[in-house]
Amino acid sequence: MDHHRAAKPASERRAYLYKGVGETVGVVTLDGRPERLFVSWPSDDLLDAEGVRGVARIKSVEKTFASAFVALPGGQDVLLPIRPDMPKLVEGGVVEIEIKTASRQDKAAVARFVAEGQGEPRVIDAAPTVEALLRHHVKAGSPTTGDKALAAVEEAEADALAIVFDLPGGGDIAVETTRALTTVDVDLGAREATDSKRASRQANMAALSVASRVLRLKGLGGIIIFDLVGRGHDGQALTTAARNLFAPDNPGVGIGAISKFGTLEMIVPRRAPPILDRLLTRNGEPNPRYVARKLARALEREGRADPGGRLTAACAPAVAEAFAAELDAGVAERLGRRFVIESRSDFGIDRIEVSAA
Repeated sequence: MDHHRAAKPASERRAYLYKGVGETVGVVTLDGRPERLFVSWPSDDLLDAEGVRGVARIKSVEKTFASAFVALPGGQDVLLPIRPDMPKLVEGGVVEIEIKTASRQDKAAVARFVAEGQGEPRVIDAAPTVEALLRHHVKAGSPTTGDKALAAVEEAEADALAIVFDLPGGGDIAVETTRALTTVDVDLGAREATDSKRASRQANMAALSVASRVLRLKGLGGIIIFDLVGRGHDGQALTTAARNLFAPDNPGVGIGAISKFGTLEMIVPRRAPPILDRLLTRNGEPNPRYVARKLARALEREGRADPGGRLTAACAPAVAEAFAAELDAGVAERLGRRFVIESRSDFGIDRIEVSAA
């Protein structure tokens, strides 16, 4: 009989790819829970994404802020920080850049200097596709597609929209964002333990593990502050755990010491815009364009279940408008023209109903 303690199983990542009407969505799961969510809509700006590389025109040089605004052909203005070791930038000239951080709501995309520009402005490397992003994070095998992929997408979206997440063994974390930073509040809950210090340590370790996945899923970066439970923390053990759990977010992760107030502060590089920028509007309401895609999914599901039936969908006017503009023709191509959309002013934005006649 082997009395040795069983080794902790290695983490397993799996990829899922869903190609719906007006959307291509990829999900990476970590031990069965969603860890990354990649979304592409046909209307996306293909030049506004991490990894895009090209020769850009220098629009203006802001010496006071040690930065310049540059633009790839057909692209938006991008912020390029000026470093002392860079060649002098001249308005109207060209420079080779790579997009480091895509734009988000009120903030321009940020680029990094690659080399002095040669030739006319042009795109050298386009943004990676959802398929390429999945391959980057899950090297082995092909992504799962079909109904299982859609189920993974819907679970990932629900998690991305959630604020409170249960911890294994009891307790939870609340992940909330302001303009300046993201807080992770750790709560012990009804975690059972005779030793309160041990219970706090286990909860804090579990919180780091769950939060590392959730922050990746939500696409959150910048300053992250953990409000830990208990006192007299084992700072070295917690910061080592944080360093290991956030290693997939390198390069650029920085972890501070635990403060006398029991907080752990860290910085995680921002790469893509937060996923909530796509799922919600600026005032926190569901984005009608996203809800319209949920409606298209529901129509397809119902259409497959009842291959010859007439389908009726009801939704809020803003959702009906987004569906008509972006998705109507694509759904008709897949199902035939056997559905009608009813615009209902008494429906909230996130309410949709689909029925077969």
